[in-house]
Amino acid sequence: MPSIRPATEADTKAILHLHIASIRAFAPDQYRDEQVKAWATKPLGSAPYRESVRNGSEDIVVAEVEGEVAGFGRLDIASEVVDAVFVHPRHARNGVGLALLSNLESRAGERQIDSLSLHASLNAVPFYEQAGYERVKTIAHETTGGIELACVEMTKKL
Repeated sequence: MPSIRPATEADTKAILHLHIASIRAFAPDQYRDEQVKAWATKPLGSAPYRESVRNGSEDIVVAEVEGEVAGFGRLDIASEVVDAVFVHPRHARNGVGLALLSNLESRAGERQIDSLSLHASLNAVPFYEQAGYERVKTIAHETTGGIELACVEMTKKL
């Protein structure tokens, strides 16, 4: 079982690499090569993750398995949105994603947030549905270079 803890600045490079690896491993099931390449392009490197760690309006957590950063999740407190849950392919389907999501939901509950929303990539919709999220509508998410991905807006009452 993974351990979940708040992310630190020292984790941001590992977060960047696992985010890209996760996109490259799982997105091709639902998206064209051009879309996967655009989504996996992170021109700002680890800077956005570093900012999330520093930013008081977001909770960013990591899951560790045997001392390795195996996944990360991010909750935007102000907008009550789960911004991210990504798991490195080596640790996929072993409870890491669910542990991250549960931790973010607990953090939201501690702040008296009674529902969360998110924008799920098409490959992640079944995961979120199993966790109790309901589909609201299909939306477009713009990635690097203006390439759009179809995503699903989802919500869950906590």
